[in-house]
Amino acid sequence: MRDTLITIFGGGGFLGRHITQQLTAAGARVRIAQRNIRIAQDVKPLGNLGQTQLIAADIRKPETVARAVHGADAVINLVGILKGDFDAFHHIGAANVAKAAADAGCAALVHVSAIGADPQSASGYGRSKAAGEVAVQAAFPSATILRPSIVFGREDQFVNRFAGLIASLPVVPIIGGKAKFQPVHVDDVAQAVVLSLADPARFGGQTFELGGPEAVSMAELNKRIAKEIGADRSFIAMPDSLSGLMAGLTGWLPGAPITRDQWAMLQTDNVVAPGAQGLEAFGITPKPMAAVIGDYLVRFRKQGRFGVRTKTKGD
Repeated sequence: MRDTLITIFGGGGFLGRHITQQLTAAGARVRIAQRNIRIAQDVKPLGNLGQTQLIAADIRKPETVARAVHGADAVINLVGILKGDFDAFHHIGAANVAKAAADAGCAALVHVSAIGADPQSASGYGRSKAAGEVAVQAAFPSATILRPSIVFGREDQFVNRFAGLIASLPVVPIIGGKAKFQPVHVDDVAQAVVLSLADPARFGGQTFELGGPEAVSMAELNKRIAKEIGADRSFIAMPDSLSGLMAGLTGWLPGAPITRDQWAMLQTDNVVAPGAQGLEAFGITPKPMAAVIGDYLVRFRKQGRFGVRTKTKGD
């Protein structure tokens, strides 16, 4: 990877920062392509002087995408949204990136999709992710497609979000409590991305589903988080009929706890499919949540680092 130039669309986000850190450590140069480059400023210190650069680009606009991949050896697409025009970003935008990478003669393309990408999905998110994969494969057949489950880590917007809710509410409602996830650590996903770029002959033209070492339900995940932050809380499982109605009536409002599309996603499990290639194909042993989340959830404990975890009969 030394001295190669890698363009990362959406590289200023949570996963992008970890990928950048691994790429720069391997000696690569990284170009972060972001709609709003101000949110990518934290990437600059991750490399040596001149090793990282920022460029404004919007994957919905082909001319900005072509400019961002000009001269690049490889491309990574991390762009994803949880609400809004899914097709514009996940499908059309992904197609723009793949076409530009092919036109620029890039040696490798890694497209980060998601477990749940399915043309028959009940959610627009899932359908758009599936359409994006098809478009990427058509424009850049040797692309590597990675489908992670929920990605966790110190700056994640999933575990931290629930920890904040649990810390602030005496009674915690749980939506989609039976839905299962297979949380995967951000560094494991980042490593899979870097290895895919380093050996496109081995990993190109394939799809991999990335999950952690265990599947856990939404209800169990909330209970584990509560234990980690020492919060003795009551949990109320909301019936699907009630939570679906709430999502339909209020999901469009700013700050709504869940959108209708997110509710639809919770009706199916988010786990690695039987027989799918996963982290083991990269020689990666996935990190378990229990070994990691305590270090960064400490800020949610009542006494911070001096707080204690809730004890249960099994302890």
